Amino acid sequence: MKSTRFRSLIAAMAILLGTVAAQSQTADAASAAPPPPMHSRGQWGMDGHMMGFFADYLNLSDAQQTQMKTALQKERPTMKPLFQQSRQIDQQLRQYVEGTYDEAKVQALATQKAQIEAQLTVAQARLHNELFQLLTPDQQSKMKDMEARHQARMAKHMQQAPPASTDQQ
Repeated sequence: MKSTRFRSLIAAMAILLGTVAAQSQTADAASAAPPPPMHSRGQWGMDGHMMGFFADYLNLSDAQQTQMKTALQKERPTMKPLFQQSRQIDQQLRQYVEGTYDEAKVQALATQKAQIEAQLTVAQARLHNELFQLLTPDQQSKMKDMEARHQARMAKHMQQAPPASTDQQ
């Protein structure tokens, strides 16, 4: 029983620390100068290199790239404050990991974070749908194929993961 709780606590801390690290890298990247383009086209939005990758992979037209840039810029004012709030909650949670633990306060922060994550999920789904609708049927098919291959790789990777240790402490 203790072993299961201990593993759950360790897993939760790992997730929390991973989220904090990812959020802090996002904040550092946002405050730094824009990265140099990695592709010949699509040097803006979706972290620069991702838009360039999709522009090249899907052979996006200049008009499609412009429409996507507009959609990304339109969503930025909605999503940026949500990411900032999420980072602030992660910072507040860190004090309970490193300092005195307060179950009620951690629960309240976790509830706030869940609400923010829900709003982010809705905004991201809306944006992804808008971007997907800008693609031609052939591009949509190519995108679906790429996503299916990605899902298959992730499933294979998860199957190859070593099983969790079952020894009791």
